[in-house]
Amino acid sequence: MQEVIKELEEKRKAAALGGGQKRIDTQHSRGKLTAHERIELLLDEGSFEEWDTFVEHRCNDFGMPDKKVPGDGVVTGTGTINGRLVFVFSQDFTVFGGSLSEAHAEKICKLMDQAMKVGAPVLGLNDSGGARIQEGVASLGGYAEVFQRNVLASGVVPQISVIMGPCAGGAVYSPAMTDFIFMVKDTSYMFVTGPEVVKTVTHESVTAEELGGAQTHSTVSGVCDRAYENDVETLLMVRRFVNYLPSNNREQAPHRPTPDSVDRLEMSLDTLVPDNPAMPYDMKELIYKVADDYEFWELQPDHAKNIVIGFIRLEGHTVGVVANQPDVLAGCLDIKSSIKAGRFVRFCDAFNIPILTFVDVPGFLPGTAQEHGGIIKHGAKLLFAYAEATVPKVTVITRKAYGGAYDVMSSKHLRGDVNLAWPSAEIAVMGPKGAVEIIFREDIGDEDKIARRTEEYRQKFANPFVAGSRGYIDDVIAPHSTRKRVCRSFAVLRNKKLDNPWRKHDNIPL
Repeated sequence: MQEVIKELEEKRKAAALGGGQKRIDTQHSRGKLTAHERIELLLDEGSFEEWDTFVEHRCNDFGMPDKKVPGDGVVTGTGTINGRLVFVFSQDFTVFGGSLSEAHAEKICKLMDQAMKVGAPVLGLNDSGGARIQEGVASLGGYAEVFQRNVLASGVVPQISVIMGPCAGGAVYSPAMTDFIFMVKDTSYMFVTGPEVVKTVTHESVTAEELGGAQTHSTVSGVCDRAYENDVETLLMVRRFVNYLPSNNREQAPHRPTPDSVDRLEMSLDTLVPDNPAMPYDMKELIYKVADDYEFWELQPDHAKNIVIGFIRLEGHTVGVVANQPDVLAGCLDIKSSIKAGRFVRFCDAFNIPILTFVDVPGFLPGTAQEHGGIIKHGAKLLFAYAEATVPKVTVITRKAYGGAYDVMSSKHLRGDVNLAWPSAEIAVMGPKGAVEIIFREDIGDEDKIARRTEEYRQKFANPFVAGSRGYIDDVIAPHSTRKRVCRSFAVLRNKKLDNPWRKHDNIPL
C-alpha cells in the first residue's frame, strides 16, 4: 500500500507541474500566475479539493498520443471563499496553451452540472489559446456543451469569469454569458477575431490590447465589469466581490453585521444639489454616504459613466444601486447606459437582491446617433428590467425626473415599492423653460415674459408635491435623512412577495 500511495503522490506532483517547469517559468516571466497558484490565492487556504486530476485527452491524430498531460489543461474542483462553497475551474496555459479539448470541456461541464445541483457559484479563470486545433470539431462541440451549461445556470447560480490571459474566438462566448467579467490589465484580452484576421479582412492595423484588452473592454465596449493591475489584485478583489452575492437564486446574500447606525444623518447632503438646476454634482457622494461604512462596490466605473451601478450594504444586507450621474451628460439616459443598468437590474432581480435607485435624469439623450443606434429598443431594456423585477425597489428622486425617463427609473408606475423625493425634485414632462416655450410659443422673444412664465411653471409643476398629491411619491424627505428612510423602507419590504404571471419566459427587447 505504501508503494501505491507513493506512486499516487508522484502522479499528483507531475499533474501539478502542468506543462513543465520551463513553461511555468515562462508564465511567471510574463507576470502571470499558474492555474494552481491562482486557485490557491482565490480560495480559503487549504480548502481546494481538485476533481479529475488525471483526466487526459483522447486525440489520436497529429502525434497527440505521445503528448498527454494529466488534467489536460484545466484544473477543476471545489473550495470556499470566506467559508462559502464555490466551484472553480482554472485553465492552464502551460498545457497546450490552455486550449480546449473534448476532455477539457467535459471537466468544466461536470463542474457546472454539480454546481447547479448543490446551488453554489461558478468561478472560471480563463487563460486559453482557444479550441485545440488537433481535435477539430470535437473541441468545437466541447465549447457548445459549456455554452449550454452557461445558459442553464444563468439566473440559478452566480457565474463569474476572470480573464487572465488570451480568450479568443468561440471561447469569448462562455464569459459573455456569465454574470460578471473581470480582466487583468496588459496580460488579458478578449476578441472574436484577432488582429491578424482584422488586418486581412478590413485592412485595419490594431494591436491585441487595442482590439480587446482590459482597457478597451472596461471603457469602450462595456464587456468587462472591472479591470485590475495584475493577477494577485484581481483574485483578491474577486474574493471580496463574491461576499456581496448569494450562493444561488433561492438564497439571500450573506448578511454582514455593521456598527454603522441606521439613524446616521448626513447633514452635508442638504447642500449636495446645487441651487442652479443646470449645475452638475457627483451622485456617488450620495451613494457612499447612504451605504453602510461608506462602502460602495462600483461595476463598470469607466463605461457609460452617465449611469452608476454597483453594490452597497444597508443594515448589513446587500443592495443593488442604480443612479443617474448628473456629472456626465447631465445624467441623460442613452444606449450604453440603458444596456448597462438594464442588465444589472435583471441580475439583482434574479438573485433576490433589492434595488435602490437614485434619480436625476433630464430625459433620453437626443441626436441621430442615438436614434439610428436604436435608443428606442435599448431604452426599453431598462424599462422592461425595472417593470419585471419583483424584488424590493426603493427610489429616491434628488432633482430632475423628466418625461419618459421619469417613468423608466423605477417609478411608482413600474411597481416601485417606496418612492421618495427630496424637496429639490422636479417631476414633470420636461424642463420648465422647454415646456413654457411650447405652451406659450407666441411669447418667444419676450425674455421677461418667458422668464416669468418659466418660474410660474416651475412653482406649479416642477416640484415633488404634484406627484405626491397623486400618490406617485410616498413622501418628500430631508436629504440628510436619506439613509435612515431608505434603510427603514427596505426593512419593511424584507419579506415582500410578488409573482409575475406564468410564462415560459419573457421576450425582452434585445
